[in-house]
Amino acid sequence: MTSDQGRRILFRGRKIDLALQTVALSDGTIAEREVVLHRGAVALVPMVDADHVCLVRNRRYAVGQTLLEVPAGTIDPDENPDRTAERELQEETGYVAGRIRRIREWYVSPGVMNERMYLYLCEDLRPGPTRPEADEDLESVVVPWDEAMAMVRDGRIEDAKTLLSLMICEGLRGA
Repeated sequence: MTSDQGRRILFRGRKIDLALQTVALSDGTIAEREVVLHRGAVALVPMVDADHVCLVRNRRYAVGQTLLEVPAGTIDPDENPDRTAERELQEETGYVAGRIRRIREWYVSPGVMNERMYLYLCEDLRPGPTRPEADEDLESVVVPWDEAMAMVRDGRIEDAKTLLSLMICEGLRGA
């Protein structure tokens, strides 16, 4: 086991590290907490036009399902979220955005991990070829905005980042 910022690293993976962190509780006792360390990720809402969004069907092996999601991806080492957003948009959808702006960020699951998600609204899209990573099983799907929001409401969209991303952008549309 190695130490990283006061944490004992138990496992180093390609996208995550697993660690034990010693913490002082409010009553003064010492405890260990399991922590998942993650470089962070981006979530993208690519607006094909004012009334259509590009989502991806993504095979998720951890849950054994193909989910409908906003395009997203992990920040590479030494890469900033803005660059990751541009790269992931093109890799997963083929689109290049004429205008891309960061609109929000949040912690994904702060009880067990430090992953921070950065949300981008992508507009003025130009189509091109996709470049998915070798282990990705993706299919781009252009969906009318109203249908995407219906899927949020009726449970057809089950991915939390997608639910939150679409709801935030729906709020922006009404502003």
